[in-house]
Amino acid sequence: MAVNKQRLLVLGLIILGIVIVGLFGLRTMRAFRQFHGHGRPPPPGRVETDVEKIQDWMTIPFISRTYLVPDRMLFKAVGVPENGNRQKSLKELNDEYYPQADGVVLEKIKATILTRQPPAPP
Repeated sequence: MAVNKQRLLVLGLIILGIVIVGLFGLRTMRAFRQFHGHGRPPPPGRVETDVEKIQDWMTIPFISRTYLVPDRMLFKAVGVPENGNRQKSLKELNDEYYPQADGVVLEKIKATILTRQPPAPP
């Protein structure tokens, strides 16, 4: 009788483990399908000029390489220290340094890049 209870317990735990693995597997597949990735920076010699492509998941060093603007200038424009913030996204920086206003960091970055770009040819 005790052996049957032990087998039922083991079988129940195995089924519970399979259900947990299945649930997390489905969540992972769903997240993977929703992930659109990010584009690579333009090849050397070609500079991105459309600031509307900047999104809040990007980091300042990534934007710096993409738009050929020194990252120190971007950190200074945003008013955020460079040390310890190179790997943080614009959203994380905004939440940490400007929690009262959404999108401040993103707009300051866009404005700084616009002032650094040469005027468009006629």
